[in-house]
Amino acid sequence: MPEHRLSLVAEFCQNHNGDFDLLCRMVDAAAEHGATHGKMQTIYADDLAFRPQFEEGLTVDGVVKAVKRPYQAEYDRLRKLEISMCDIERFVERCKRVGLVPMTTCFTRAHLQPLAEIGFDTVKVASYDCASFPMLRELKARFDEIIVSTGATFDGEIEYAAEILGGTNFAMLHCVTIYPTPLDQTHLARMEWLGGLAPRVGFSDHSLVARDGLLASKAAIFLGAEIIERHFTLLGPEESRDGPVSIRPEHLAQLAVFATLSRSDQEAALDAERWDWRRVIGERRRPLSDAELLNRDYYRGRFASRCPGSVGGSPMVFNWEETPLPRWLD
Repeated sequence: MPEHRLSLVAEFCQNHNGDFDLLCRMVDAAAEHGATHGKMQTIYADDLAFRPQFEEGLTVDGVVKAVKRPYQAEYDRLRKLEISMCDIERFVERCKRVGLVPMTTCFTRAHLQPLAEIGFDTVKVASYDCASFPMLRELKARFDEIIVSTGATFDGEIEYAAEILGGTNFAMLHCVTIYPTPLDQTHLARMEWLGGLAPRVGFSDHSLVARDGLLASKAAIFLGAEIIERHFTLLGPEESRDGPVSIRPEHLAQLAVFATLSRSDQEAALDAERWDWRRVIGERRRPLSDAELLNRDYYRGRFASRCPGSVGGSPMVFNWEETPLPRWLD
């Protein structure tokens, strides 16, 4: 593959469907088609927090106030998708063997130290933990590189997160937590604002591949993104939960090639692909939409560190709580 100037993160998420052999094939395909980083998600069903307000959801006068995501159904789904810590260690080795930087998103503070010991030097912070300030401090002490998504996070929270991470090797990714993200709600101009806070900026793209192709990611590259993160799959779009917003190897290769073009050639390619592509630029500063606020309400606190001997959803330590974790979790 051609060399390119940006970090291109293949986000495997749970598109492996709990099959470690499939995850390995994804690693190999990502490396072959131009990725620089291979990222998985460290998720365990036992870390899922029971929150009664989401058992039935809440709708008032036809307006959704809380989404319906019953605990047991979500627990059962996640249980089938788990990758063991032993296999996560093998994932790190596999990535390094094929020339990818191994990454993971860590969803609980309890897993930070085990993941550092396994061999991850680079870690991802999900949008819903951008404002989990105790977690950011603990990450700063354990990892060489921290990449933070900023979706569904208020501007003041993002600014304080950048202050906490100052002096370290960190990056911030613009992200819109609508799945899939419509092009006119992409707001890539946010990267310029993030550039005043972080040493490096980029874009985590959740646009619908069948409808919008690679337009948002290409536009972000043209506008100066140093990191592009895209969900990546070897399956069909309906064979995994994140399939519709996931690119395939040929798409990854197209992004890698696009990144090698001159800026004038990139702009010409975007103009040829869609005359109104600049609609993705949007606003540097803007309020969170109702859809983003609903997702923030559910996903922030979805996972927590479970204390020994707990039953059901308690006691658990959430990522934003200032209370130190029990020593056994360090």
